[in-house]
Amino acid sequence: MEKYSAYRDPGTGIQPFLTPIPSPSSHSAVLSAALLPIRYVVGLVRLALIFILAIVYVLVVTVFAVIPPLKRPVSSAIIRTVLFCLGFFWIPTEMVSKKRGRSQKSTDDWNPSAGDLIISNWASWVELLWLAYRFDPVFVIPILESPVQKPSSVTSSPISSTPGRRSGRSSMPGIASSSRTPSSQIQIIGFTPVSLFTLLKETGRAPPYTSVTGATTTRSLDEIRKTSGRPVVVFPECTTSNGRGLLRFAELFKQTSLPVKGYDVFIMCVRYDPPTGHSPTVTYSIPSSSSFNPLSHVFTLASSLTIPALTIRLLTQSESPSSPTFLFKRMTMGWEDKVRFLEFYGSKST
Repeated sequence: MEKYSAYRDPGTGIQPFLTPIPSPSSHSAVLSAALLPIRYVVGLVRLALIFILAIVYVLVVTVFAVIPPLKRPVSSAIIRTVLFCLGFFWIPTEMVSKKRGRSQKSTDDWNPSAGDLIISNWASWVELLWLAYRFDPVFVIPILESPVQKPSSVTSSPISSTPGRRSGRSSMPGIASSSRTPSSQIQIIGFTPVSLFTLLKETGRAPPYTSVTGATTTRSLDEIRKTSGRPVVVFPECTTSNGRGLLRFAELFKQTSLPVKGYDVFIMCVRYDPPTGHSPTVTYSIPSSSSFNPLSHVFTLASSLTIPALTIRLLTQSESPSSPTFLFKRMTMGWEDKVRFLEFYGSKST
């Protein structure tokens, strides 16, 4: 959409925030209309099961909080059942290497323990469920030094080309040159641990998150890691994208020297197939304005009659912690740009 051209990354030509849509030729309108009643029934049944499982999960977490050895297997089984209800009957997990021609089938060395860091891209709330199911980790969200300065007038002025590229030329054919630069980075002063349900509710949004208040205690990532009895999951993009590329990382690891000592860093990425006429996108880059975010998207996936494709790729530990961007096209745009995008998107939707 040309009205969102300001939020196309100048270096790659990628629009990382808009929800992917299927091509018109990928489905039949008549067949889609015929299947609509069936989809609604399937979606309502699955959603009812997910609600029941969510209630059981809360009870399990509360009752077994003092018995961690029992809590993890039971809660993991519940979350895996939720994924099953959403159509994720099988979730492939691949061990990958940065070097061409090298791959490993075993994931035995990918076993995060207490105090380790798991670093991942973020494209949906689905990977939150997978991480909770596999590792029962501690999720954290960032706390800002200052809020993003919103423009006085929301316009779709294009973003300027990256340094070193000739003006008037684009990195992708058919994309006009730009004139606005990506937003400057805002300092992250710390983090706060949040529950799985809280992070699910924040998915699609951008900092500052609604769950962070003036009374929220700010802690360093290292402090959280050292005092945690579980692995800690970090999303350096600080918000979700549509999965087409990796957003610019927030400056979270400036004080970290390589190789890290005293703990392990595990790097992974999540890949989703593009949507088709009968298979909705699993990515969730634009949040619902409802307080029940992302319930509408949960229903969309639950009502799908096709099997969604999710692939988890794990970087072999012999190459970690190296660059986590080896599987992605890296962009100069970050979560700060998404704050401005959501402001602009909201103004066009009203």
